[in-house]
Amino acid sequence: MDKSDVSIVNMRSFVRVAERGSLSAVARELGIGQSTVSRHLQELEHTIGVPLLSRTTRRVTLTDEGSRYYANCVQILRLIDQAGDEARGARGAAAGTIRISCTAAFGILHITRLVFAFQDRYPDIAIDLNLTDERIDLVREGVDIALRLAPLIDSSLKLRPLGYSHRLLVASPGYLEKRGMPRTPQDLIGHDGIRMTNVAGSEILVLMGPDGERHEVPFRSRFRTNHGLGVREAVVAGRGIGGSHAWLVDDLIAAGRLAVILPDHRLSSTPLNMLIVPERAGIARVRLLIDYLAEEIVRLPGIRPEP
Repeated sequence: MDKSDVSIVNMRSFVRVAERGSLSAVARELGIGQSTVSRHLQELEHTIGVPLLSRTTRRVTLTDEGSRYYANCVQILRLIDQAGDEARGARGAAAGTIRISCTAAFGILHITRLVFAFQDRYPDIAIDLNLTDERIDLVREGVDIALRLAPLIDSSLKLRPLGYSHRLLVASPGYLEKRGMPRTPQDLIGHDGIRMTNVAGSEILVLMGPDGERHEVPFRSRFRTNHGLGVREAVVAGRGIGGSHAWLVDDLIAAGRLAVILPDHRLSSTPLNMLIVPERAGIARVRLLIDYLAEEIVRLPGIRPEP
């Protein structure tokens, strides 16, 4: 086989295997058989003339030659994607697939709706939306952009701050009728709290008063959960008082199913950021979604430019 005759399909399979370290994972991702992925790699190594991958029973790793070839392949595939975008752009079309990762509750309640509107505007763009609260390796998982509610320090990715997500103390009218409406931070002592198990220090409720005074209140809980949607269900069911992002419960407050407690006091807000894989940032369809989400997300309940 002519060494200049390198299949782009084989190159894409190689790049994903290099990033994921598993043929079976890439086969599932691409919707093809593992034997097909293996054939792509064998054909590519035969064409190049050097071993690119070292295979063990548990994992696939790059050889020294494979590492250098991988870096070049990433740049080549990016240019191919950009060339296609520019060609389609000449006739006003945007097409292809964008992979997004998003915090689960935020994604379910808000980002899905924004994605639907984006696809109505660009019907030839496909979206793969991964909903997870776990920190994932975006390159390894083949994700283009991610939305995360947390301080971030990953310097290998492009960071686009979107603002801060403000939080509220809420409870159901039924719970407050039985237990009473707290009028001061100290009134919260003895109430049932709904806590997040994956938030450090949630056993102490910290509020800032209108005069800037800091209040720390023990927050007893009979129900704890690791998911925002669990908090949402618990407060609606009258299980206690919960601290919640405004976007998580704004519809329930508007419907009268939840009441805001101590509205003149503030819970700490959470940074909302967009992470972008640098190699994907220049692709036209990805840029379109980045700009669209940045414009629309700041309009969501409780998302503000300042903490």
